[in-house]
Amino acid sequence: MNSMRTRQRLKQPTVAAAPLVMPDITKPSILPQTEHEPPYHVILHDDDTHTYDYVIEMLCAVFGYDFPVAYQMACTVDEYGRVVVATCHKELAELRVEQIETYGPDPKLPESKGSMRATMEPAE
Repeated sequence: MNSMRTRQRLKQPTVAAAPLVMPDITKPSILPQTEHEPPYHVILHDDDTHTYDYVIEMLCAVFGYDFPVAYQMACTVDEYGRVVVATCHKELAELRVEQIETYGPDPKLPESKGSMRATMEPAE
């Protein structure tokens, strides 16, 4: 028995392709022009109540950085007292500051009572 005869054939629906319409780029846009928001730096500040492990873990969790990037930032904040951990638009910068400041204390240090401090400032 031929197996092709016993199988039911499924018909593919016929779909008409929509015509491709290209915008006329010679006409001025009728959409209002939006201004770009100026970028902001998110700055992490050093303290003595958080370990390198904590800083690296927090940067990886909040920003998605991989270990080498987070480690370099941890070294920079330790050496210079602050480090720019991101540059982004104002709303995202505000969110990142909040995420850093609510990350919680370092469980490895009993004297750690809270999160690290972060601020934001306009990028120049």
